Amino acid sequence: MIKQINRQIQPTIEAKLGQGKAIILTGPRRVGKTYLIKSIQARFQGKSILMNGENLQTQELLAPRSVEHFRQLFGEYQLLLLDEAQVIPEVGRVLKLMVDELPGLNIIATGSSAFDLSNQTGEPLTGRKFHFDLFPFSQSELSQHESRIDTFNRLENRLVFGSYPEVALMVNISEQEEYLKDLVQSYLLKDILAFEQIKNANKLLQLLQLVAYQIGEEVSLDELGRQLSLHRQTVEKYLDLLSKTFVLFRLGAYSSNLRKEVVKSSKWYFYDNGIRNAVIGDFSLLPVRRDIGQIWENYLLSERLKRNSYQRLSADYFFWRTYDQQELDFVERQGGKLSAFEFKWKEQKVKKPTFFEKSYPEVPFQVVHKMNYMDFIM
Repeated sequence: MIKQINRQIQPTIEAKLGQGKAIILTGPRRVGKTYLIKSIQARFQGKSILMNGENLQTQELLAPRSVEHFRQLFGEYQLLLLDEAQVIPEVGRVLKLMVDELPGLNIIATGSSAFDLSNQTGEPLTGRKFHFDLFPFSQSELSQHESRIDTFNRLENRLVFGSYPEVALMVNISEQEEYLKDLVQSYLLKDILAFEQIKNANKLLQLLQLVAYQIGEEVSLDELGRQLSLHRQTVEKYLDLLSKTFVLFRLGAYSSNLRKEVVKSSKWYFYDNGIRNAVIGDFSLLPVRRDIGQIWENYLLSERLKRNSYQRLSADYFFWRTYDQQELDFVERQGGKLSAFEFKWKEQKVKKPTFFEKSYPEVPFQVVHKMNYMDFIM
C-alpha cells in the first residue's frame, strides 16, 4: 500500500528559493498544495512561518500595508508560506511590497482559485514571481512506488476513479466513489460560486454534465446554450471559469490556414477522470462501459498536460480535422515542432490521414494504446 508520494515539482520549486521572487503555486482544491508546502518547509534550512489566508487573524495581520509593519512581522524569518492566499484582499500588492522591501524573505503563496489569484498577482507581480501548477497525482509520481506491472493492473481503476491524492491512496472502491461525489458537491465549484457570485450552481453542474458526455467531440457553445437556456456568452464565461479553476481544459483546432481544415472549433476535457465520472454519476468498471474511448482519451491528455507542466515544457495543444471528416485526436506543438497522435484503447494499426500526410509530411505520427502509453505520459 502506498503511504506517501513525493511531488515531482518539489525540487523545481525549492531550486527557485533565494532568487528574489515570490513563488505562486496554484491548483484545484484537495490536490495536496498544503502538504507540499509543509514538505518544503520541513526541508528548509532557516526559520519559516506558515500562515493560512482563510484565517481571519492572517487577513488582519496583513491588512496594514507598510514596509515597517511587514519588517516587524517577518524580519526574523527566511521563508513565508502563505496558504490559500487568494482570500487575502489585494494579495498581489501585499506580496509585491514584501518582495521589493524584504529581500531576505522567501515567499511561497498557494491558491485554489487560479483565476482569482492570477488576477490579483498578475500586474503587481510582473517580473517578481515564478508560477507553478499542482495537479492530481501524475503517473510519474505514482511510479515512484509501483512497478510497471502494478501500474498496468491499476490502470482501469485510474480511468474510472482518477488520481486525486486521497482517491489514489484508497483501496476500497466504494470509498473512492463516496469521496469523489463529496468532492464534486462540496469543493469543486466552491471557488467559482464564492468569487464570481454565480448563484445558479445547478446550471454550472448541468454544463459540466453536457461537456462530460461530449469528451472527444467538438462542442458547440450555441447548442450548449440552447440546452441550458443560457446565452452563448454566459456558457463561454462558465467554461472559462471552469478552466481557470482546473476543472476543464480546452483543445482548439489546428490549422495552417488550409481551406479544408476546421479552424473555429473546440473540444473540452477534464483534468481528472474521477471528477468527470462523478459529474455524470457513472463509476461502472471498464467491462460494462460504453465510453472507454472517451475516458481513455481524457486520461492520456490530462496526463500529458501534467507531464509537460512538471517538466517545464512549454507546449500548445490541438486536435485536427478537415471538413470531409479526416481527423486526428491530438496535435502538439513544442518548440515550434509538431507531433501528431491517435488514441486507441486496444493496439491496432492506424494510418496517418491522407490530407494530413500530404500537408504535413515531416510531422511524426504515433498511435497511443494501452501497451505503449507510458512513454507518452512520462
